[in-house]
Amino acid sequence: MECSRQKSAAFDEIQQRRSANYKPNIWQYDFLESLPTIYDGVKYKLRAENLKENVKDMFVEAKDQLAKLELVDIIRKLGLGDLFAEETHKALQTVVSSMKNDKNDVFNAVSITKCSDIKGLLELFEASYLAFEGETILDEAKAFSMEALRNVYPTLDLNLAKEVAHALELPMHWRVQWFDVKWRITMYEAYNKNIDKRLLELAKLNFNTVQAILQKDLREISRWWRNLGIMEGLNFTRDRLAESFLCSVGLTYEPQYSCFRKCLTKITTMILIIDDVYDVYGSIEELEQFTEAVDRWDSSKTQDLPECMKTCFQALYDITNEIAYDIQELNGWQVQALVHMRKAWTGFCKALFVEAKWYTKGYSPSLEEYLSNALISSGAIVISIHSMLSVGSTDEKIINLLGKDEDLAYNISIITRLYNDLGTSMAEKERGDAPSSIHCYVREMNVSEKEAEEHIKNMINNTWKKINGQCLNNQSHNLLPCSFVKVTTNVARMVQCLYQFGDGFGIQDRETRNHIISLLIEPFNLDKTAKD
Repeated sequence: MECSRQKSAAFDEIQQRRSANYKPNIWQYDFLESLPTIYDGVKYKLRAENLKENVKDMFVEAKDQLAKLELVDIIRKLGLGDLFAEETHKALQTVVSSMKNDKNDVFNAVSITKCSDIKGLLELFEASYLAFEGETILDEAKAFSMEALRNVYPTLDLNLAKEVAHALELPMHWRVQWFDVKWRITMYEAYNKNIDKRLLELAKLNFNTVQAILQKDLREISRWWRNLGIMEGLNFTRDRLAESFLCSVGLTYEPQYSCFRKCLTKITTMILIIDDVYDVYGSIEELEQFTEAVDRWDSSKTQDLPECMKTCFQALYDITNEIAYDIQELNGWQVQALVHMRKAWTGFCKALFVEAKWYTKGYSPSLEEYLSNALISSGAIVISIHSMLSVGSTDEKIINLLGKDEDLAYNISIITRLYNDLGTSMAEKERGDAPSSIHCYVREMNVSEKEAEEHIKNMINNTWKKINGQCLNNQSHNLLPCSFVKVTTNVARMVQCLYQFGDGFGIQDRETRNHIISLLIEPFNLDKTAKD
């Protein structure tokens, strides 16, 4: 009888827990694990090598500096930059050398007030997003080109109209480059009759070859996730393996980074689960115990917690140790790696616990206080630490600086939280979650939500300027590994991609689904290309 009452009480307690009403996973594991891969065969590799030689000849045949620049631009947009890194570098060096003898100011040579060249306007608009802090001329260029493009848009032919709409929706510098490649190939094929067909064929073949490797990675990580079996007892959280893998592709799609992608996928799934533990499931008392367990890295501290929270901690513990072991195999320094990973997860959980306490107390922080905590709760520092360790850096000083003093990782973390808030604030407000940056600013400044959203967008724009400056400074002084800078900057782009049209993690069947189908499931039809 007593046992029955205890079970009844436990059931009532569970019923009273909050729910985010996340929809079930739409991607069946059987489907993901049976994705066919045909474009990794010898036939396609030989064809690609022949096409590469043809494209190398194009660099030699380019008659002037403008032709070289146009070829470099097309190659980059088609996702072929890595295949022709040496040729691109030499071509750009040649162009720069010739420009040193030209004393004219390129920008001032163009009278933007009389500019009627749509391509020129587009290039000016795109270039304006490379601005640094304190620059005003590129801000003026952005305002001018944006207004001019909007005004001329209704008069454009279909090709230019699509390009202009694409740019105005999101500038190239803020896009995940690999996610844009398929669209670019399709546009060039449909509207650019002057482009060399061999270049398009190579771009399609390269896309399919990379996709085949990504499919292999996805099959393997799906089997790992299914065998882990963690979601069977976690009905309150988001089961988002495919979306987590998509994020890893956004950070680094290159074929040689398969292990890194699988590592990032594991990390992202755990970030989502733990975020839901704090946001949705746990009571303050339970969350305090969970935070202590992570801080001490001790499963015995979870013995009084619900089984599902024990499962979450054990999964975090096992996955982190597994990744640390993999890094040891790669770089030979497991102990230090594990220390930094534990520190990152502890900081993440403590920041989430702060937000949980805000929610419980009904406390609304200032925007500054909110962001100082959101820097950690965004999860970007967790990803940055794992990224730094995975690319092979053993410099303790550099690792300890991540997320501090407004360095690159700091600004990426801020931009991650702001993008997230823009995409999820409405749903979180309806659930009664802890306040977002938008709601903090509304209450602090007594403004409308629309005004607050504009302020957050301006903050994002200014933060990107800081990131631009830090990337250039790093390039000049080699402060951080280039591979780390590339991955970390792509975090900001990937988060923007996820939350541009709403909650890309919470709601699967919109833009995120389209990206997964386009990038991971549907290849180009190469047989049709060969016939054409």
